[in-house]
Amino acid sequence: MSRVLVLGATGRFGYAAAEAFRDAGWEVTSLVRSGRSDFAPRRTRIVEAVEHPDIIEAARGADVVVHALNPLITEWERLSMSLTYVAIEAAEKAGATLLVPGNVYNYGATMPETLDETTPQRPTMRKGLIRKLMEQRIREATERGMRALILRAGDFYGGGRGSWFDLVVVKDMAANRITYPGPFDVVHEWAYLPDLAKAAVLLAEQREKFAAFEEFGFPGHAMTGNQLVVAIETATKRKFNVRRMSWWMIKTFGQMLAIGRELGEIEYLWRIPHRIDGSKLKAAIGEVPRTPMAAAVAAALDDLKSR
Repeated sequence: MSRVLVLGATGRFGYAAAEAFRDAGWEVTSLVRSGRSDFAPRRTRIVEAVEHPDIIEAARGADVVVHALNPLITEWERLSMSLTYVAIEAAEKAGATLLVPGNVYNYGATMPETLDETTPQRPTMRKGLIRKLMEQRIREATERGMRALILRAGDFYGGGRGSWFDLVVVKDMAANRITYPGPFDVVHEWAYLPDLAKAAVLLAEQREKFAAFEEFGFPGHAMTGNQLVVAIETATKRKFNVRRMSWWMIKTFGQMLAIGRELGEIEYLWRIPHRIDGSKLKAAIGEVPRTPMAAAVAAALDDLKSR
């Protein structure tokens, strides 16, 4: 039986990945912060990490280490690199493949409409620069003998709370209102989280076939705001008052509050059309997991009711 250690198993991607690996027959160790065991995926081995050595010990014997440690957005700049170094060390000492969920921040505001593994990374904001640096440090580790996989995706939805979908778009559904962060006719890349987690498992199962460092784009649901609104209204059999989010207010608060500054940096992602080409991923794993968009949106809404 293959073994995987999921770092940050109570987070959005970490939780979904731990469940997907478990359901695929892997022996899963879910690493969580102290006091968070009750929130970890069931039927996995749960380890509470108190000190750095706890993480290294938890990785012993793992074939794959999933780096799903993700600080709060206001702490991301301060902590993201140090957490990446921890994940690298855990994978190196275990002789494991490091699997990392990437995003599109690396490409910056000049990104083309279709993104693939050859698209130049020209980040135009701090988080994008840090993301690029994280991946550079991971690549350097592979030059020392570690193996790594980057699975790049758009904004998550489904699988719980904590994304633009539930925090903004459908937050006011009870008041019969949908709020969208950008122009309604611009294509935006979304990743239905259960599909992404299944793809991560399939990729991990093929890990020995790849070069020491490989990145893959996950083709989720590239849809406009109008398409998303139609999917929500179809799933709920309701009509909503639809409005655009006020970025000027967020950017104004950004002069005073860290959260405003952090969110304001990524406003361009809702103005610049973009989709991820998944040809390389399909060639690697075969058919890419993909729940039809309407069904995925309906499932994501149902999931919010139960959490």
